[in-house]
Parts: sequence; structure tokens; C-alpha cells
Amino acid sequence: MPQRVEIDITEEMSGTRLDLVLSAALEDFSRSFIQKLFAQDGVMVNGSVCREKKRKAETGDKISLRIPEPRRLSAEAEDIPLDIVYEDESVLVVDKPAGMVVHPAAGNASGTLVNALLHHCGENLSSINGVIRPGIVHRIDKDTSGLLMVAKNDKAHGALSQQLAAHTITRRYRAIVYNNIKDGEGTIDAPIGRDPKNRLRNAVTDIHSKNAVTHYKVLERLGQFTFIEAALETGRTHQIRVHMAYIKHPLLGDALYGPAKHKAADKLHVKRQMLHAGVLGFTHPVTQAYMEFESPLPEDFRKVLRLLGSGVL
Repeated sequence: MPQRVEIDITEEMSGTRLDLVLSAALEDFSRSFIQKLFAQDGVMVNGSVCREKKRKAETGDKISLRIPEPRRLSAEAEDIPLDIVYEDESVLVVDKPAGMVVHPAAGNASGTLVNALLHHCGENLSSINGVIRPGIVHRIDKDTSGLLMVAKNDKAHGALSQQLAAHTITRRYRAIVYNNIKDGEGTIDAPIGRDPKNRLRNAVTDIHSKNAVTHYKVLERLGQFTFIEAALETGRTHQIRVHMAYIKHPLLGDALYGPAKHKAADKLHVKRQMLHAGVLGFTHPVTQAYMEFESPLPEDFRKVLRLLGSGVL
């Protein structure tokens, strides 16, 4: 059956082209997939079919999407370069670039991290998460860069999953957020579930939610923005993005949880949310030794920090 998705346009989204709003909301779908929805009468605005992808969204608009039933997906090996930080017979740690989807989904059937892993590892990946997520123990968003651990067999996968459940995995992120955070550090302990106003987003809510805890500390104050480190105690979808928006400090470049359009982001040439998975640590499933890895900030992130540090805004 086709999937129906409803989106209520908020004030932050108002004035932005519909196709850009949908691209931000439907993160696992390619831009070409979004364009096809318009062409195939899959987008309705306030009850009427809309083919005008450049139409500006207005506060209060109700968007209804008819997403076709996905074809049965399979993951194929593709020769895509990988930045491998560590590898042995049980685990692999990879530094994922921003813009790469972790596993295939409708609208993104190829070019993913899984396609690259299948080419690199062959059959030496865990099977616990099925044929389109082989080896994937956890994930980071398409436009988040940084470190991911991959299980090369089911025993390793089980051990790493247990560590995730026990909150013993070290995951520290670097982020640039809007506004000046007054306190030097803090903890956000607020449950996360589906946003009742937009089923494509998550939100802090008491309805069908799970506990979520994020610790943060200020690294540098940069005028209208703050450079922070955020550490995950739990690992909910979009957790850092949801929690920082909840305390009125959304991530720079995050069109889903922050301003859909912002002059500062345009001036800084920001094309994605400024979020980088910089530190990953876990206990090796075989040797039982604790291992920790660090990824340097990518160039686009460092460029934004340089611009902010130079007082460009």
C-alpha cells in the first residue's frame, strides 16, 4: 500500500520552496525522488494536487504526500571509496562523509555506505539487520559526517548492540548551534518520539516516546553561534538535533529542526547540518580491550568555524 505522510508548514518553513521543504523533511529520499512525487500527483497542498515544486510554502499549509509502495530492496556491491579508520576480522570503523546515506532505502537504492561495504568486505558482514543493512549496528544521518562501527559477523554485532543498549559506547559529536549558550555545560534529559504535527520529524514528547539523554559542553562562543561538543547517553533518531532545537539552540544548517531559511547560513555557504561524529569508543567484542577513535573535522566544518572566528557575521 502507498504510504501517506502529512506535514504542517510552520512559521520557520514559510517562504521556502516546497521541494526544498520536502527534501529537508524526507532525508532518506533523493531530490530526484521528490521531483517525481510532484510529477506523479503525489503532493497535495490543502487538499489539492500540487505540481508546482517551486511554490512557496505558507504558514498553516497542510501538505499530504502519497509515497508509492517501495519495491523490494536489495543491496548490491559498488566500488565506492571508503575512509577506513580501523579494521580486523570482527569490526570495522569507517569515517563517513556528509551526503552519504548509510543503507539503501526507497529513493536511495545505491551509492550508500552499505553498497561500499559489500564491495570491500564481500560476505564478511553480519546478517542480523537483514539484506539491506548488513553489518550496520548503528547509523548517523545522511548529512552528518563522522565515525561508524560496522560488525563483520553476528557475534560481534550482538556484542556491540549490547554495549549500545547498556549505554557504554562512547559517542561524542561536534556541532555548531544557533545563539549563545550561556552555561558552559549541561544535560538534556527529555523523551523523544514522533512529532505529532509532522510524522517525518521527531520531537520531545510524552506520547509514545523513549527516554533520551544528551550531555553538552561549550567549546567556543562565536557571536550568533556556539561551537559545542555533545555526548550521547542514549541513541534516538536525530537525538542531538531534536534536543538542541528543544532548548532553542538548533544546529546551524538543519532545515528540518531549525530555520528552513536563514541569511547567516546562506552567507556561510552552509549546505548541511553542522554535526560531526568525532569520537567513537567501544569494547572490542573479541579481545575485550577498550578502543577509541577520533575523526578530524571535515573541511566544510572547519571553513565555517574560520569564517565565524574571523567575525564575518
